[in-house]
Amino acid sequence: MTQRIAIIGAGPCGLAQLRAFQSAAAMGAELPELVCYEKQSDWGGMWNYTWRTGLDEHGEPVHSSMYRYLWSNGPKECLEFADYTFDEHFGRPMGSYPPREVLWDYIKGRVQKAGVRQYIQFNTVVRSVVQDPDSGSFSVTVHNYDDDQTSTREFDYVVVASGHFSTPNVPYFPGFESFAGRVLHAHDFRDALEFKDKDVLVVGSSYSAEDIGSQCFKYGARSITSCYRSAPMGYKWPDNWEEKPLLSHLHGSTAHFVDGSSKHIDAIILCTGYKHHFPFLPEELRLKTDNRLWPLNLYKGVFWEANPKLIYLGMQDQWYSFNMFDAQAWYVRDVILGRISLPDPARMRAEDLAWRQEEELLETARQMFEFQGEYIRQLIEATDYPSFDIAEVNRTFLQWKHDKHEDIMGYRDKCHRSLMTGTLATAHHTPWLQALDDSLQTYLSDQPEKRLKTVG
Repeated sequence: MTQRIAIIGAGPCGLAQLRAFQSAAAMGAELPELVCYEKQSDWGGMWNYTWRTGLDEHGEPVHSSMYRYLWSNGPKECLEFADYTFDEHFGRPMGSYPPREVLWDYIKGRVQKAGVRQYIQFNTVVRSVVQDPDSGSFSVTVHNYDDDQTSTREFDYVVVASGHFSTPNVPYFPGFESFAGRVLHAHDFRDALEFKDKDVLVVGSSYSAEDIGSQCFKYGARSITSCYRSAPMGYKWPDNWEEKPLLSHLHGSTAHFVDGSSKHIDAIILCTGYKHHFPFLPEELRLKTDNRLWPLNLYKGVFWEANPKLIYLGMQDQWYSFNMFDAQAWYVRDVILGRISLPDPARMRAEDLAWRQEEELLETARQMFEFQGEYIRQLIEATDYPSFDIAEVNRTFLQWKHDKHEDIMGYRDKCHRSLMTGTLATAHHTPWLQALDDSLQTYLSDQPEKRLKTVG
């Protein structure tokens, strides 16, 4: 009998899994039956921007945490698909830090070429996944909003590719109830122009705090204050940006910090991370983890050890992204197709714990991305995914970290070389700080933006 595979989510992870199977089919392999459930109306996951926050048009929690004017905060050369390059898609060199719409176009280009859209059911929310203890098959119940019908189908494998940047972690600080301004989580941040001429407090000290604060600065916030729990970001911020220890409480429009200082604030953006949240899974199948490089209970970072026919893609904290999802998806494909055999539970657990032990010894950013690079290298070595120079990707990451340290508002103007084609990126026609229009059309044009141009 033909095996049946359910893939939950058509973002970069789910699309990587579909592309992996299509790649095998192109080489003559007989494929299992594939069904991908996507609750949005189009593919791309986070990169599929929506203006909506809170609940979507169907009353479902909005998946996307994407905001307008986002540009890649890491070199595109570090996330490039090994089997579909930027050169192939755009037919020309371009900058190393493209905006959201450009990256979404790139993601879509590969799967359009592969012809995998036929496997996706859009506007379809997964309600529950239950495994039969006798047969081992999964009953997947979904609701399709196109026809307003709930249905259940049986599958041999379930691939959870729904991501972990959709359910916000929202802390509480005394005084939120009576704060005179707006409080929102980064998940609901959409447009930096909302905060023009305002004093903005950003709570957090990781990538979203860095980038959302930079967006607010770029689009005219009067001042930026970011506060941290353990350590400041420590970049060379503009004059109207200061870092403080953690927020203590609020009184009216005044934010008080644990060092005793205070400041007037108009708006608070909580860049406080996300939860791994899988409401459609029962307790015995649910991954529970913080955002870290090596979540436990996943053999090879993907197979649920207690039940390896349940698979999680992309659940790691991410230095690498698109190409890591590919490496995982190709490995998963080969296990499902019988090309790779999984070891017994004891060996899976031992290997899992060995990776965790190594992860706990990591101290520097360089050690962390080299750790993840080695993980990817081992996955790729076992499959026919095109190999690429991971050591050189790591060196690109290292240069990126240096560039940010030197110029946090100018690092996106730097150019890197593709590890797939050798093509050197070209400087964008407008420096990032002056590039207010993030559209695909404007980005790919040859004309610099007019200095006084605004976006609305």
